Amino acid sequence: MNFSTSEENYIKAIYHLQRDDGMVNTNELAAELKTKAASVTDMLKKLKSKKLLHYERYKGFKLSIDGKKLALAIVRKHRLWEYFLVHKLEFGWDEVHEIAEQLEHIDSKSLVEKLDAYLQHPKFDPHGDPIPDVNGKMEMTRQINLIDLELNRMAEVCAVGSQSSELLELLRHRNIQIGSRIEVKRKFSFDHSLEIKLKNEAPFTVSQQLAQTLFVKPV
Repeated sequence: MNFSTSEENYIKAIYHLQRDDGMVNTNELAAELKTKAASVTDMLKKLKSKKLLHYERYKGFKLSIDGKKLALAIVRKHRLWEYFLVHKLEFGWDEVHEIAEQLEHIDSKSLVEKLDAYLQHPKFDPHGDPIPDVNGKMEMTRQINLIDLELNRMAEVCAVGSQSSELLELLRHRNIQIGSRIEVKRKFSFDHSLEIKLKNEAPFTVSQQLAQTLFVKPV
């Protein structure tokens, strides 16, 4: 069955929202997609008729098995294209999200599988998010928020919690990227900012807001 770009965008948005609490409501989805609740209601009826959603009165809705399968296929395409754009075409990691948003709607399974093979089956995209395999399985890493890292414990940046171009531009300015070795040297109680140190660089301070977007794995 073929789906429109709009339908796929709804399915992907529901997938990301339902990971937090299992169920999604109309207002949440409208805010995520920056549209009106009435438009969301119409689309939900359409997706339910295609058996992509389960609806529970007063609780909200969530993806059916087929809906989740479609969402994972879209996420897979998006993250493979991001990997291709960064590692093969040398785009900055803050430049690729919107381009991948367009490319993820190309409906060709053989193209996706050839892309995956060409890239040698990467497990994570340039922002550290896991790439689903052809069966929707993802490799997960044990990670903690930078805020929770013990003092003077070496860790490696493995994911960022947001893909806004403003955040990624700031991280690039600070020379922080996936794979960067990092330590927390001090935690300031006044504003919860952190003094951090990258390998072979002088320590510097980052805000609590920035620290909360970084996920690391101790090494």
